[in-house]
Amino acid sequence: MEYGLIGEKLGHSFSKEIHEKLADYQYDITPLTREEFPEFMKARDFKAINVTIPYKCDVIPYLDDMDVNAKSIGAVNTIVHKDGKLIGHNTDFSGFLYMVEHHNVVVEGKKVLVIGNGGASKAIIAVLKHLNAKEIIIIDIFPAPGVITKEEVLEKHLDVEVVVNTSPVGMYPNVDDSPIDLASFSQCKAVLDVIYNPLQTTLTKQASELGMQAVNGLEMLVGQAKYAVEFFLDKSIDDEVIDPIFLQIMSDMSK
Repeated sequence: MEYGLIGEKLGHSFSKEIHEKLADYQYDITPLTREEFPEFMKARDFKAINVTIPYKCDVIPYLDDMDVNAKSIGAVNTIVHKDGKLIGHNTDFSGFLYMVEHHNVVVEGKKVLVIGNGGASKAIIAVLKHLNAKEIIIIDIFPAPGVITKEEVLEKHLDVEVVVNTSPVGMYPNVDDSPIDLASFSQCKAVLDVIYNPLQTTLTKQASELGMQAVNGLEMLVGQAKYAVEFFLDKSIDDEVIDPIFLQIMSDMSK
């Protein structure tokens, strides 16, 4: 494989279609089990790859270096094999920032609930801090420093104004699942779900029904792919390419 994507479960991925619209190379989708992952990384048999759930943090020990952005986030979704070295980058940051700004979601001064504490969450929290969120509440099913439970949120933080789902809950094929019931969050104005398959998750559907702004993760996916291609090929690509690809995939999925 020269270019492609690694992760555990990739049947839902549109990355091949997106990358092959953005660049003139074959992009391979390569699912790896937990047992296969270390051998793949040790072999270093690729020019550049993207990394998704659950390996965005697990890849770090195999890298020779990371750029400043990836180091500060603590997660990597893009790896370039250059001059015998594996260099890690994070384009989730730029992809999520593009999505927030493109939809004019106001984060500054807002109390934000982030669902999930994995690799994608780290980049998204970095964006929320960059955009001067007033307070960031993180929930996850796994205990960790700075992370609280869903029950604690329902007891103490019903005043959140923006909700971001970075977890895989609600992703295909488990499309009826939702990470949280939005009905209690009367002050919430916007819900962003990084899931893009299905286009409308149970979470974003409920958000729309409650009159909240609802945004799915497809634009983030296309955006982060565009920024990844820039690292892959060491060239600049105009952001204007993102919207036509996003709209084409939206159209194809809606048929």
